[in-house]
Amino acid sequence: MTDLLPPADWPYRGASRIVAARPHRWHVQVTGEGPDILLLHGAGASAHSWAALVPHLADRHRVIALDLPGHGWTRSPRGRARLGDVAADIASLCAQEGWSPRLVIGHSAGGAVSLELARQGLLRPDRLVILNGALENFRGAAGWLFPMMAKMLALNPFTGLLISQGGRSVEQVRRVLSSAGTELSEEGLARYAHLIQRRAHVDGTLAMMAQWSLDELNRALPGIATPTLFIHGERDGAVALRVAERAAQAMPDARLIALPGVGHIAQEEAPERVADEILRFTARATAE
Repeated sequence: MTDLLPPADWPYRGASRIVAARPHRWHVQVTGEGPDILLLHGAGASAHSWAALVPHLADRHRVIALDLPGHGWTRSPRGRARLGDVAADIASLCAQEGWSPRLVIGHSAGGAVSLELARQGLLRPDRLVILNGALENFRGAAGWLFPMMAKMLALNPFTGLLISQGGRSVEQVRRVLSSAGTELSEEGLARYAHLIQRRAHVDGTLAMMAQWSLDELNRALPGIATPTLFIHGERDGAVALRVAERAAQAMPDARLIALPGVGHIAQEEAPERVADEILRFTARATAE
């Protein structure tokens, strides 16, 4: 039972709780008071990736961060990781808990979930912020090789254990994140190293990647009218800046801010800069 929640030194551990909302047992962290903001992390991460951004938002908002299905400390059934399912289940959780996000902020794959929530009308936020949104395949060989590997590995229930046992080194995490243009502190690297030691987390990440399809969402972008701010690190080695450029151009009310010197995990690398852009974006909404 000690594995139900993050370790005592995990960011915002005091705000952690488990919420049962079928078919998941969600790990959520709620801080602050005011209009609701929902934070959705990327594939392979957890709610911890927002830790440096939360203080900039929680002084005037209720900030809700959750672990996506199968990630971190959210326990999920197999076969429930398709984009539409993830969005529907998050909306059900919000309805159950009485959360009404005025702003949804999604990073990487969480950005795709944020847009899907708006596309289906499952949530009706006033604004969306997409950080380094993973809206197309990764560049190079990873674009075709990783999805194929994920589908094969997800068929074998023992592969998660093998991968997590082989991925304990902080140096391995450093190399992976460096390829995405991201440089984190030793503490930040240790958080990800801890996650990939968890079999359930690795299995959940693989399951999501194996079931992920963005074709329908990308076709629907011109019909998503929610005002949207794309923030993208220019050094992102996982998702090219042109992905955000195309998405912003396709949507009727979207704009793009490019951050020089920032890689794939903008909210951890440059939280102050990201927060400034978000607060300017929301202030503009208030003034309109």
